[in-house]
Amino acid sequence: MKMIWLIILSAWFIGYILIGFLVRCWTKFTNRHFESNNINLKGKTVLITGANNGLGKGVARFMANKGARVIMACRNMKTGKAVQDEIIRESGNDQIILLNVDLSSFRSIHEFCSKVIATETKIDILIHNAAYAGFIKKAVSADGIELTMATNHYGPFLMTTLLMDLLKKSAPRRIVVVTSKCHSVSYFTPQNEKHLNPIDCWLPLYQYSNSKLANLLFTFELARRLEGTGITVNALHPGTANSEIWQTESRIMNLSLYIFRKFLRSVNESIQTTLYVSLSKELENVTGKYFRNCKLGKTHKIAQNTSSQKILWKESEKIVNQINLGLTL
Repeated sequence: MKMIWLIILSAWFIGYILIGFLVRCWTKFTNRHFESNNINLKGKTVLITGANNGLGKGVARFMANKGARVIMACRNMKTGKAVQDEIIRESGNDQIILLNVDLSSFRSIHEFCSKVIATETKIDILIHNAAYAGFIKKAVSADGIELTMATNHYGPFLMTTLLMDLLKKSAPRRIVVVTSKCHSVSYFTPQNEKHLNPIDCWLPLYQYSNSKLANLLFTFELARRLEGTGITVNALHPGTANSEIWQTESRIMNLSLYIFRKFLRSVNESIQTTLYVSLSKELENVTGKYFRNCKLGKTHKIAQNTSSQKILWKESEKIVNQINLGLTL
């Protein structure tokens, strides 16, 4: 019996490694590099959510090295401070600002935006990078919203609307939304009230896909609303990256994911499309698009549904305004 189990475990491990190897070969083959040698960002202000680790940290480091004023919007201030110091030391750029925000909390977002509006004269590039993925354990935000949807959709939605006047002060400006290819397996429909706040979802991990489809609906509707303002809005899939988002409540699953992460794209490889959408001159007047591997990508047909885009916008407004925070900007 022990021998049978040994054979089964060995076969599983070999298969796991083989799949990981094939994934790595595919990501290496399909990854494209953004040519950034002539980029100069002095005088530009870039706001990045989730800039204390993973892809956000990589993008923040790049922007700082190119001379930008970087606003790091972070929930974990301890790691955020360490990364801020690290980037300042490595880049020699002291215009790296660390501000606290919890994207799952409407109150925290209001407070964050108040600080930004009070201290900044402009935002040239707003990058919605931060994301949350719950695997097994259900979680709800302080506002009573399912945590994945609160962090990945409603948080960026509220932040964007609160910072809109600052974004409109001068053009051109870019809003960049980091979504995911896994939106293509989502069943999310804003016409279904249960999908808007799925606190009774049977599998929290699946809400990640739903939130990423919501990101696209939001991106396309916002792009339409901002036509002619000089502000472009685009979304992107960075590729499956070796980042801290791959954490669960299970130690066994974390070990398995830790091994698998070694076969995924590095942070530097994964930020290329974010940099392309944020900085490429060829996209100066391009808006309402979805990119993958530094080129146009295809989305789920639901993401292109104009009616769904408009409904999600209206429902999102209702949800983010449902709590009287007693705060004014």
